Amino acid sequence: MPEIAQIRTELERELAIVSQQKLGAREALLRLRTKYLGDDGLVTLLVRSVKTLSAEEKRTVGRAANDLKRECEEIFAARHQELEQAQLDSTLANEWIDWTARSSIMESGQQSGAYHPVTIVQRECENIFLSMGFEILDGPHIETDYYNFEALNIPADHPARDMQDTFWFADKLHLLRTQTSAVQVRGMELYRPPFRFIAPGKVFRSERTDASHEMVFHQLEGMMVGEGITVGNLIYFMQTILTEIFKRNVEVRLRPGFFPFVEPGFELDIRCLICDGKGCSVCKHSGWVELLPCGMVHPAVLRFGKIDPEKASGFAFGMGLDRLVMMKYLIDDIRLIHSGELRFSSQFQCGGL
Repeated sequence: MPEIAQIRTELERELAIVSQQKLGAREALLRLRTKYLGDDGLVTLLVRSVKTLSAEEKRTVGRAANDLKRECEEIFAARHQELEQAQLDSTLANEWIDWTARSSIMESGQQSGAYHPVTIVQRECENIFLSMGFEILDGPHIETDYYNFEALNIPADHPARDMQDTFWFADKLHLLRTQTSAVQVRGMELYRPPFRFIAPGKVFRSERTDASHEMVFHQLEGMMVGEGITVGNLIYFMQTILTEIFKRNVEVRLRPGFFPFVEPGFELDIRCLICDGKGCSVCKHSGWVELLPCGMVHPAVLRFGKIDPEKASGFAFGMGLDRLVMMKYLIDDIRLIHSGELRFSSQFQCGGL
């Protein structure tokens, strides 16, 4: 019993010293806790020694030793919480920022930052699809041949590979992804039907640039798989997303298209909003802009995703975000979007981001 009293007195003395420290108080408290409650701590060893006492001593000393241990645990927990709160209070007092105040940049007349139009449109699309029950997935920019081609029903000898000029790495096994469709099989590896997701991101193709083509651009892949999914579901979702983005009804046309990972495949075109269908460099003077390749997911792709095409079906689409930006903001050259010109980006504002 005298040993218990001595430990309690010594603990109170050392805690008082720690309380006076301004720097390193948390570390000192942790060391002190280890000294008393660690595996070889003073209180821990005291409690262990109780088993060597007589039965009568165990009743009194054992209860006192356990009370001391419980008291020490409560003291250290309370002191730790006090230090955490003190650190938080100090941080709030010294690092607090008034986000409603005018910045020094604004007061000095300098130009403030702005969201890039691709970011604005991408987040608008994400919010629209989230409201329709879709999840948002991501995939790597550096892809394998398997996910970018093979698992999308494009084997090594398939002519579709020649349709996309690809940036290959030296090992010939990895590449900069040419399409966000590479996320399709990755998504099917994560989920079982029914599911629906989108995957926005950058893609890369080694091709000549012009008013409507770039080597680095943005797509938004989408996929919905479940029982009884039809072309009707595809058309409904595509019309809904375009109406929500442009805030008005837009004229579209659906024509047959070939893509190895969908069957049947379609090209969804939108009447050019820049020239109102009269013809310009963006629509190649046709009055229409190819915006949304889509179709029903090919059974072979479903099998790569370990899904039985006899039990489930689905649709997939790849939306060109850059072209969507061009139509929404009437931009007549895609190269402006990737110019890095701050004066260009500063024209676009979106308070909801």
